[in-house]
Amino acid sequence: MYVDALIIGAGPIGGYLASKLAESGHSTLMVEEHDQVGRPFQCAGLINPGSMEKVGLEHTALSRIWGARIHGPNGTLVDIGTPNRTRTWSVCRKLFDESVVSQALSAGSSILLNTIPVETSVNNDKVTTTLISEGSEIIVSSRVILGCDGAHSWVRRYHRMGRIRENMIGFQIDVTGYQHEDGKLDMYTGKEIAPGFFSWAIPTGTTTRIGTFSRPDLLGNKSSEETISNLLNHKLWKGRFDGCSEVGRYCGPVPAKPIKNPAKGRIMVFGDAAGLCKPTTGGGIGPGFTHVENSIDLISTIISSDEINSKWTDKKARQIIKPIAKKHDRARVLRDAFLTNSTDEELESIFKIWSKPEVLEIIQKYGEIENPIPLGLKMLKDVPEFRNIAVRAANSIIFA
Repeated sequence: MYVDALIIGAGPIGGYLASKLAESGHSTLMVEEHDQVGRPFQCAGLINPGSMEKVGLEHTALSRIWGARIHGPNGTLVDIGTPNRTRTWSVCRKLFDESVVSQALSAGSSILLNTIPVETSVNNDKVTTTLISEGSEIIVSSRVILGCDGAHSWVRRYHRMGRIRENMIGFQIDVTGYQHEDGKLDMYTGKEIAPGFFSWAIPTGTTTRIGTFSRPDLLGNKSSEETISNLLNHKLWKGRFDGCSEVGRYCGPVPAKPIKNPAKGRIMVFGDAAGLCKPTTGGGIGPGFTHVENSIDLISTIISSDEINSKWTDKKARQIIKPIAKKHDRARVLRDAFLTNSTDEELESIFKIWSKPEVLEIIQKYGEIENPIPLGLKMLKDVPEFRNIAVRAANSIIFA
């Protein structure tokens, strides 16, 4: 079998990549190890408005999120958002993933389910990949192999493309009976419930996703399940969870620092496989879509070439991912300064500043769940108390 592009992984990034390549006239084959698209489910299911607009899949939304109640470790509340502005979409990830892949199939791509790669042989003009599908061996020749196969990417590991440089662990339960405000998600902070990061409660129609994420080094001897338990039994918020019944649970890695070399000749990786989750929210679809869009011309050039200068193509791939990595680095500086490296006492003092009416007005205007940098810079400029706390991060934010 021959295709221009063999895509390993049929999630939203693989599906979006297949669509864009098929629309550019290239033959594409998606390979998915599971027997259905959209399983297993391992994320909070938030899609930012920009990404949703690119695929037009609003029908997959379970809730429109226009605001957030953000809680300091000792209970200080920052309540933001207005109903006339959508901040993010809470979607059914199975339906969303299936719909993105369906768009790829409609554009002319093909798919194999229950299929895994086991070996590749790379030549200058092609890549030969051995697949095992439903117990049978299939040999596929392609111009490129594109890894969209998640945090534990086989493509990245098999071709020794480097390790993810920052990993978080996300753990989440689905519950019924949570007391939330319509259109708002809740965020909770504190070292006992989300060391260095935050926990969340996201409305999803008839249920709520309650989760937390942190780095392994910050968890110490705690498990992710312990942090969820600490949240559910927290003295300040226990009442919100008293009527909850668990209906599902999920756990998975959140790769949040791009690998240095996302390409190796005719091999490239995207999405979680490239470490593209945001260091602030863990969201990966937005940066994954951007990486795909900016890489199509390079992939097309490689596909159309019998011989490639891998030194040049690898450099181009690094240049494409560099702006995303730089944006993530700046966001990470903000995260570390005001969340990860703060004690609960320091974090509570930050929340007291945020809760002031004049500061809330700035947050309402400049705050973005998916992009905290403009807000951070504005607050450094206009809020003296915030500037004093932020001295350790200011230079890094400005010059990163």
